[in-house]
Amino acid sequence: MIYRFLSLDHFRDQLVPPSPVGAKPGPTPLTESPDLQALLQVPHWPAPPENATAFASSTSAEKSHYRLLQSQSNYTVGNMLLVSLEARDRHGQPKHYGGDFLRAKLHSPELKASVAGTVEDHKNGTYTLTFPLLWAGAVQVSVRLIHSSETVALLRRIRDSHPSTITFRGYFVDPSQGSKEEVTECNVHPVSGPTCQYVDPGTGEHWFCAKPQHHSCNELVYHSSGIYKNVLTSAEKVFFSGRNSHFSSDAAQVALIFIPLCSHRAATDQIIPGSVPIIQVLPSHQLAVATSPLLPCHPGLALTNPSGFYYKDVWVSLGCSSRTFPTPDLALSCLRGKIVHMIGDSTLRQWWEFLLAFIPSVKRIDLHVTYHAGPLLAVEPVQGLVLRWRAHGIPLRTAKSKMADIHYLANELNAFAGGPDMVVVFTLGAHFTTFPVDVYVRRVHGIRQAVAQLLARSPQTTVVIKSANTGYKSVYLSDWLSLQLDNILRAMFADMRVAIVDAWAMTSCHYLPDNIHPGKVVVQNEVHTFLSYVCPGK
Repeated sequence: MIYRFLSLDHFRDQLVPPSPVGAKPGPTPLTESPDLQALLQVPHWPAPPENATAFASSTSAEKSHYRLLQSQSNYTVGNMLLVSLEARDRHGQPKHYGGDFLRAKLHSPELKASVAGTVEDHKNGTYTLTFPLLWAGAVQVSVRLIHSSETVALLRRIRDSHPSTITFRGYFVDPSQGSKEEVTECNVHPVSGPTCQYVDPGTGEHWFCAKPQHHSCNELVYHSSGIYKNVLTSAEKVFFSGRNSHFSSDAAQVALIFIPLCSHRAATDQIIPGSVPIIQVLPSHQLAVATSPLLPCHPGLALTNPSGFYYKDVWVSLGCSSRTFPTPDLALSCLRGKIVHMIGDSTLRQWWEFLLAFIPSVKRIDLHVTYHAGPLLAVEPVQGLVLRWRAHGIPLRTAKSKMADIHYLANELNAFAGGPDMVVVFTLGAHFTTFPVDVYVRRVHGIRQAVAQLLARSPQTTVVIKSANTGYKSVYLSDWLSLQLDNILRAMFADMRVAIVDAWAMTSCHYLPDNIHPGKVVVQNEVHTFLSYVCPGK
């Protein structure tokens, strides 16, 4: 489902120097920049009345319903299909306010074809769903209630009222004391009691750890995930019940707080029934399937809505001439002589893993680091290909890793000389849903500055951004929280010469079950879209 509430027509660079080492927290770019203040409005979402907090008054997928808005005698490729949805509460009463988080798609299972729909929230309990008809054949509508408006309000309140909903661990080690170590709580904000404060000299980012009793602050050596905080009351947990409401961590060592399943009154990620029949779409002027435009893919292109669709399990871009790379030789030919830097989370690491498995001559070099945090390196020496992946820096949910191996994304970008043979691709979002929005805005603003400087000193560098995946439904890692950050990311880079791979659309409408780490066919299509920007020529 595609939601867009606000887009920025322009966003000018405002270069703010980082705070020096040891500096105390002072005024942030967030409070000084009107543009950053505007970005805080990007996540706007309709809110329910303040007194609408009871579970019984929340939107029920089972009681809600959708129908055709305008029935036609014939439907052809190129037409639009309009659907009206009426939300009802658990008593079956019509809702009179909006804010539900819906996901809809039009699909043809036999053709392995699908496209995400667009939602228009009328803020009165009704919604219009719009689907482009992009291929001929039998198509059907599918609509899911991911979160009710009441659940969204709860997510927003928890996000905005807690400095974090997760903790991290810092491991302090003194080599002179052998293997003895102390473990304390760490986070992006000060923790209780005496605190060690760390200021990154390159970005000005702050990190805090509880001061250990027997070690100095300078002896912080390792980092790992901690625990998710208990932020829900017993009455609130029911709002997150339903299939897939629990989640798995990127690292097995993370302590989890699972949301109990209550299948008898499920609330999260539920199918909404409808009366839209299977529709036969006819070819238009002998055109059976929409095709990509002839425009080659290149950084700086604005994403279309929708950005593309699946047909026979292949993603077809509607914004530029996307390519496929069905053989290892074609992929390797595209990447010949390239140095590819991937910086982000585990969803981007899937790209690195896919290319490593897909191209037999690419070999991994073991750097003896924690796999979840990296850095990871693979090379193809004959063709001169270098593939790197590393995590985007703290905060990072990961197994125990050396702090020295975890670099801030902006620092990595500032260290690149760039050039026509360098490709930089990054993603940022999934590890920031456990913090207020301003933490993310501040981080992405620093990354934008670094990208602007990289492109200024080396305009031929290819920069690609991978958007967020869908697949999370918990209070900590909800798709609604991810969508908020994803919209900020897109707005921040809207006027820059970067390419965006719309992984949100590609994961949200595929037939595979929702998973933050999607199956091979989805990852393959994401990588093919990425390569279409690296090698736009036919």
